[in-house]
Amino acid sequence: MSTESSPYVELDRDDWARLGHSTVQPLSPAEIERVRGLGDELDLREVEEVYLPLSKLLSLRVAASGVLHRAQQDFLGRPTPPRTPFVIGLAGSVAVGKSTTARVLREMLAHWPEHPRVSLVTTDGFLYPNAELERRGILHRKGFPESYDRRALLKFVMDIKSGREVVHAPTYSHLVYDVMPDEPVIIKAPDIVIVEGLNVLQPARVRDDGRTGLAVSDFFDFTVYVDARKSDIRRWYTERFLHLRETAFRNPASYFARYAGLTADEARAESRRIWDSINGPNLDQNIVPTRSRATLVLRKGSDHSVSYVRLRKL
Repeated sequence: MSTESSPYVELDRDDWARLGHSTVQPLSPAEIERVRGLGDELDLREVEEVYLPLSKLLSLRVAASGVLHRAQQDFLGRPTPPRTPFVIGLAGSVAVGKSTTARVLREMLAHWPEHPRVSLVTTDGFLYPNAELERRGILHRKGFPESYDRRALLKFVMDIKSGREVVHAPTYSHLVYDVMPDEPVIIKAPDIVIVEGLNVLQPARVRDDGRTGLAVSDFFDFTVYVDARKSDIRRWYTERFLHLRETAFRNPASYFARYAGLTADEARAESRRIWDSINGPNLDQNIVPTRSRATLVLRKGSDHSVSYVRLRKL
């Protein structure tokens, strides 16, 4: 495929994999199993051929940002303080495997001696609490841009990029399907921060007075979008729903415990209803339109493995 008139370099799986041949793969099979998400066909080969080259590229970008930081301080004639953390934004649909991608990258990047302190924050913690979503009448739109406390998320990322020594982020429980305000994540002097979520690549909103505000993505140094055909993602969501029906949903404390008693056919029908009324529209209206804003796109095939990579040219 010609890329002469494209702002991207596109590499198929084999070409991309060759970029990591000179780098030692640091994760053990046990570590890979620990970070693998439901339904993800993540194995040693996928890590070596896809995520090893990506971690190498990201490490190069981190090093380059350090060089630029020192050059800018020299230009300003000021002492060189520690560089602010390198922030990676990672976006994609529900059930596409972005959380697994984020966890794998966190583990692999932390093995590079140049930047051992790698933190991962999911934007689920910045959702409004269920009580607030109910008050606003948008509990059924959980995951849509308006269901997040965007001001708090923006402040968090700005604090990270301002070089604050300690920054707190709220956490989210998928068991109770709500924010856990008393159990914050404490991030202290990281080298790299990965911010993973559905809508992290959203552009800035236009205010009522016509001015454009800041977007969370304005403070990212590198962005990744995990992509796949919509029909595949819908199928993966149903498969994950059926698995959860047999596992997490059987916990009486689970918000979704009512689904544990569904038959397999009823569970498939319910998962498709949820997808078609919530996750699918959110993907079409809000998530896919941000794909072109990513620095790098990982395109998955129907078996969940990455088939090609698209990287924005410098």
